[in-house]
Amino acid sequence: MDEKNMREILGKAEVLIEALPYIQRFNRKIIVVKYGGSAMADETLKHQVIQDVTLLKLVGFKPIIVHGGGKEISRWVGKVGMEPEFVNGLRKTDEATMEIAEMVLNKVNKSLVKLVQELGVNAAGISGKDGGLLKVEKKYSGGQDIGFVGEITEVRPKILYDLLEKDFLPIVCPVGMDNAYNSYNINADDAACAIAKAVSAEKLAFLTDIEGVYKDPDDKSTLISELPVSEARKLIEEGFIGGGMLPKLSNCIDAIENGVSRVHILDGRIAHCLLLEIFTNKGIGTAILGEKETKFYNE
Repeated sequence: MDEKNMREILGKAEVLIEALPYIQRFNRKIIVVKYGGSAMADETLKHQVIQDVTLLKLVGFKPIIVHGGGKEISRWVGKVGMEPEFVNGLRKTDEATMEIAEMVLNKVNKSLVKLVQELGVNAAGISGKDGGLLKVEKKYSGGQDIGFVGEITEVRPKILYDLLEKDFLPIVCPVGMDNAYNSYNINADDAACAIAKAVSAEKLAFLTDIEGVYKDPDDKSTLISELPVSEARKLIEEGFIGGGMLPKLSNCIDAIENGVSRVHILDGRIAHCLLLEIFTNKGIGTAILGEKETKFYNE
């Protein structure tokens, strides 16, 4: 064997050894993955994400996928000749739109189940309605009625524990019911955060269309690899965080304060971003840490 081939083989071995302490630490722990953005629209990225989550399952993690589908819902609303309406940046969901949203989300859900099953792992696609998983009440935006958009009031995770115990990979679409059994669309970030808290997940990972948290969004060199929750609060208070990152980082802080050990914000446009963040010393996104957590990356 020539020297070049030997270096390549040794390099692969080093990657596996680097992953070992992470596999040992998080074995049999629950990790919730919020899957959305461009990684859902690009077929190649979609397969890579599912490969990542399936590998996590096969090396001993207990992953749960919570997925969105906003872009696909908008596409179908347009296909039937309806105009999407937004209030303060939130989609207004009337009865007809809710029917389309639930149809689309269930279609997306079963397509993800199929991809996992093709890789030889049992998956079960459910919505927040199954087993009373996600209980909601009507959400308002600045006091304005935005239709069938739900605010989560309770999570009943028994169905998730049952599926995990039977060695299934649960895939959840964000639809819930209120006390009158009306269906509501739920923001997928909110659903993932609520589920992660309810099952005391070791990790919550958001796949997004951004690289992570920047102290200065205009300066790519200010990407923060690890961010204690106290520093995350400080960034918000000092006005460094705005736009779509503000509710996402607020969700991260909420999850940490309610028992989740680590929250990861990852660029889902990068191939195998989950594996790179979880199994390598440096990672590629931002990890938000609880106050009792110590830095785990080896500098």
